Amino acid sequence: MDIPLVLDEDRLFPSDARERSIARELYDSVKGLPIISPHGHTDPAWFADNECFPNPTELLIKPDHYVFRMLYSQGVELSDLGLKNRANPDAAQVDPRDAWRLFAEHYYLFRATPSRTWLDYVFKNVFSLDSVLSSDTADHYYDTIEKALGQDEYRPRQLFERFNIEVLATTESPLDDLAHHRKIMESDWQGRVITAFRSDNVVDPEHDGFNDNVDSLGKLTSEDVSNFKGYLNALRQRREFFKQHGATSSDHGHPTPATADLSEAEAAKLYQTVRSGGCTRAEAELFRAQMLTEMAKMSIDDGLVMQIHPGSYRNHNQSLFENFGRDKGADIPLRAEFVENLRPLLSRLGNSKDLEIILFTLDETNYSREIAPLVGHYPSLKAGPAWWFHDSPEGMKRFREQMTETAGFYNTVGFNDDTRAFLSIPARHDVARRCDCAYLAGLVNTGRLSLGDAQEVAVDLTYNLAKKAYHL
Repeated sequence: MDIPLVLDEDRLFPSDARERSIARELYDSVKGLPIISPHGHTDPAWFADNECFPNPTELLIKPDHYVFRMLYSQGVELSDLGLKNRANPDAAQVDPRDAWRLFAEHYYLFRATPSRTWLDYVFKNVFSLDSVLSSDTADHYYDTIEKALGQDEYRPRQLFERFNIEVLATTESPLDDLAHHRKIMESDWQGRVITAFRSDNVVDPEHDGFNDNVDSLGKLTSEDVSNFKGYLNALRQRREFFKQHGATSSDHGHPTPATADLSEAEAAKLYQTVRSGGCTRAEAELFRAQMLTEMAKMSIDDGLVMQIHPGSYRNHNQSLFENFGRDKGADIPLRAEFVENLRPLLSRLGNSKDLEIILFTLDETNYSREIAPLVGHYPSLKAGPAWWFHDSPEGMKRFREQMTETAGFYNTVGFNDDTRAFLSIPARHDVARRCDCAYLAGLVNTGRLSLGDAQEVAVDLTYNLAKKAYHL
């Protein structure tokens, strides 16, 4: 039986009639603003080559770890969704239609999740589908989407323009040649797709392939990475290369927000230890901590905004990691501590107005206790939005409620979608706009904010803050 796919025009707005009316008025004033997407993980090759997306499975399932982590939790094998098993590379390819049918059969699992909200938005607004995805409608969905993807208006650049994206940042390793970004820059297309400098694979001794990656960094830059000075010079050189390809930010996905302020001699000695391949976990953590401080020094020099994304136990499922690789939905949030961990860096550099650091957390207990007081004091700090596991309506509400009383709105940076799933970008931004307008409506309704102020704040949260924070 087909169930109608209906998107309530007032979804995510308050149930109180007056607040709902205010939220609707605020949302109407921002819903058409361009999308600023300053941090994410979409594939720049899509926009460089502008080739048609091959099929619904490749577009909507394979890039989206939110989707397959839920399916995997219910016993669906990743290989049955078409993901390649490194342990069995010769296995027969899965028919993408069969993978889609499997997804559709389990679509009920996503009820009341953010993924369901985003996907229904895409199905309704991008592909004009009018019934809920299920086993009964799986083939209709597949055929409709596949037919659309063959049309020019569904190519990546055309969708980028249709979504009203003003700027979109991808994230690349220092070892990336940025050929796709160069191709975009040299084309006659006016869309702005920039890169961000993600250094984890050359600064984390526990990252798979760390030593080989550092050796590659040395060859790429012609710097002598056998010593710490040459290693830092190589990183500076690559940061400049990234800036030439549009980068305005760096990104650091460390397990913790630990920082250190070692002497030059101590740091050089530690570098030799981690390069020997025999460092302890404590030494690896100390090196990562020192490198956050080193990156902050470089940020003061070159102006890249520094994003710190700590608190995730990456690839928690070792078997899954060995068979399918990174970013397969097995990352789990960790407790995080910021006050003591950031103190070495902030004691050295935190009062500099030339340093800009955006803090993210997966530990919501940090919001009012640590993050808000820190960003509400240090001129170098801003708070990133509710992130990853918490970029849900409930998570966004918790973020605003706990951050605003101490940090206000203007020590935050608006919204970023942080997604690999291109088509979810307008859906995610729509949710953020609705949730912020709902929160502001509550402040207006209780007399804590005038409607005029709320209208200005709504525009700032939607557009201005991200643009300013990321130098866009």
